[in-house]
Amino acid sequence: MTLIDEIDHSVLDAYRTCEFATIARDGTPLAWPVSPFRLPDGTLLVTTAIGFPQKALNVRRDGRVALLFSDPTGSGLDAPVQISIGGGAVCSEIPTTSLAGLEEYWSMLFWRQPSSRSYTLPGIRSLMDWYYMRLLITVTPERIEERPPDSAARPATALPPESSELAESWSRAAQAELPGARELVGHPTAVLAVRDADGGIALARTVPQPVDGGYAVAGPPGRELAEGPASLLVHRHNEKLAAMRFALVRGRIKRNGADWLLIPDRVISPTDNPLRTLRNARASAARYLQRRSLPRPAVPWAEYRALARRPADRGRG
Repeated sequence: MTLIDEIDHSVLDAYRTCEFATIARDGTPLAWPVSPFRLPDGTLLVTTAIGFPQKALNVRRDGRVALLFSDPTGSGLDAPVQISIGGGAVCSEIPTTSLAGLEEYWSMLFWRQPSSRSYTLPGIRSLMDWYYMRLLITVTPERIEERPPDSAARPATALPPESSELAESWSRAAQAELPGARELVGHPTAVLAVRDADGGIALARTVPQPVDGGYAVAGPPGRELAEGPASLLVHRHNEKLAAMRFALVRGRIKRNGADWLLIPDRVISPTDNPLRTLRNARASAARYLQRRSLPRPAVPWAEYRALARRPADRGRG
């Protein structure tokens, strides 16, 4: 029996996405939405295309990672528990385009995100071949915690969500050009990624609220946190993993009375300009291969197209 067998697999597998956090070179924990896949041996598979290799590069430098299953959109579940997982990860250096051993994983992606099937069409392949050049990240859980659905804790100094004073606070933050105000205001909750006292990553879904100098946030219950680099992730998608929007607010966190204060310094918002994101991903993929003197791997299009055409093959979840 593995550690992951201690939780309800049907709930874990139903989540369409989770927040996956790695540690950047400067020590900042960074979370991004991913679609993980539970393997029979109790590990979790996360993949990333070489157009977006930063998660893989971070894992190779520091294998400490965390995952939080907290957004049930599209899961079909009514207020499921949140699942927090911490552990160690390893990542391949060489990208793979082969379906061997990954048929169930890709079947899951094609079913959960039907729009991705279009990437296999002849007219789009030349633009999207990098999407199928995947780096494989294997996560071994070392700590698993279930949290109640309503554990998006509000800081003690927070204002009621319907408060006119809160709306004025967001307006003042935007006028003061506080980094992240434009991105955070449209989301009722965000995921805080922070280092704990042992140097690992702690994730918590929280309700950020603007205060003087930053955002009041709450950390995960029962975890001793450390002041230092931190980030806030907001993301949303529909039930078919389309209309994806996400942004990351980076900064530093410090104690602020009974609460925590995130002092932001910059925002990363890849979905603001899809065409620019596509160009950057293609360029990033080319650099990844060039720096490692790797040939551009061929994509077995016929195999992917055949798998994408199986509407009855739901994959897991």
